[in-house]
Amino acid sequence: MPRTSRVVIPAYPHHVIQRGNNRQTTFFAEADYRYYLECLRQAKKKCACRVYAYVLMPNHVHLLVEPATSDDLGDFMQSVGRRYVRYINETHQRSGTLWEGRYKSAIVDRDDYLLRCSRYIELNPVRAGVVQHPADYRWSSYRSRALGELDGLLDEDPWYQGLGHDARTRQEAYQAWMASTILENEWPQIRDATQRGHVIGRKGFQQEIEAMSGRRAAGKPGRPRKERSASIENVL
Repeated sequence: MPRTSRVVIPAYPHHVIQRGNNRQTTFFAEADYRYYLECLRQAKKKCACRVYAYVLMPNHVHLLVEPATSDDLGDFMQSVGRRYVRYINETHQRSGTLWEGRYKSAIVDRDDYLLRCSRYIELNPVRAGVVQHPADYRWSSYRSRALGELDGLLDEDPWYQGLGHDARTRQEAYQAWMASTILENEWPQIRDATQRGHVIGRKGFQQEIEAMSGRRAAGKPGRPRKERSASIENVL
């Protein structure tokens, strides 16, 4: 059965997940994390993509990437994948498949869902029980966006820029946002939409994407209904 082509909309952010094959480890040492980040930087030089958030977990990665054209996202992920797999095979004397099939992605609305998706990504180590606070995890975008650490990979998304008139104000506002309550179905919506290739955003966003792509973007977009405190669950 032929694979369904992925919907990519230029100039819109996309939440991307790529897992290790059979959920096996993809990062074996600290040097591997550093090299993967370098792969992302090199891919940005080749492809017209902006990177707004990321987290590298031991057996999968989350990225928030905005491609300039419909081909850029695929080219970006292909560049990263080829370079990183070659490095891992040579460094760790292994062979065979590293990643589990194709990466999964969902188009993200340009409203505050950009920040919701960034929070989902950067809280992944907390949900997994790896750390108690996102600042304690080295391999994510949180320390740059919330603490101002230099990161040559990241771009500032428009909603992050709107948090304040200077870097310090934006960082403090982002820390407060990350610590705020999480809407009841916010994480399941982001998780399920990405797994199924749907959309992440406000009511009506699905119809906009369908009109632009000429294809049905199934899913249940809309504002989450109730609030709850963050908890360690629904780990991706």
